[in-house]
Amino acid sequence: MTRKIIMAGNWKMYKTVDEATELVEQLKEALADVTGREILVCPPFTALSAVAQALEGSNIQLGAQNLYPAEEGAYTGEISPRMLVDAGCRYVILGHSERRQYFGEIDPFINHKLQVALAHGLRPILCVGETLEQRGEGRQKTVVSMQVYRGLQGIGAEAMKDVAIAYEPIWAIGTGQTATPGQANEMHWAIRNNVEGLFGSEVAQETSIMYGGSVKPDNVDELMAQPDVDGVLVGGASLSAESFLRIVKFQS
Repeated sequence: MTRKIIMAGNWKMYKTVDEATELVEQLKEALADVTGREILVCPPFTALSAVAQALEGSNIQLGAQNLYPAEEGAYTGEISPRMLVDAGCRYVILGHSERRQYFGEIDPFINHKLQVALAHGLRPILCVGETLEQRGEGRQKTVVSMQVYRGLQGIGAEAMKDVAIAYEPIWAIGTGQTATPGQANEMHWAIRNNVEGLFGSEVAQETSIMYGGSVKPDNVDELMAQPDVDGVLVGGASLSAESFLRIVKFQS
């Protein structure tokens, strides 16, 4: 069976509204004829509505970088799934290592977010990954398996068709280091086994597992050639039209 290939750009805390719309104007023209993969950009919250408008009629989907798991309420500085849907979002990134590291997010909270995202028709991308220390101790599979199991608690097999998982080794995010294609595929295979343990073989084979961590034009082809790598979640290299276009148009 053919799994959905997802090529996503996480713009993090970059791009003003004008800069964001300028970038997507370049992307949508150059990617108009690309098929066989889901293309996704995740701008900062301030640019979501403008980017949604700019993307109308294109083959590029809109995603958000986070959400708070409530429809509304006294949560100063947060954004709800209802607001994201209203702004035009189809996807949302959850559990990114920067959210875990800087904002103290833990697996049960991330799981709550994932369930709420699904309830509002959003497609979550659940991020998992180990630190350099954990990998050095040989615990990478144990750590990531726990994040997968806890992150997907209470999710039904049917709902998994709208869930993607992104393996992002923390030691490779923004560092210039990248897991070797073999290391990436080994972890993707382990994650697929985790999904199989939770939901069965059919769901596991249908789940898109993406790689993130210093993805660049010069390593994307080899990464995407791996049998269990079903896309990429790109940080810095998605901020330039030239580099993101080359990544989306990978050749494997």
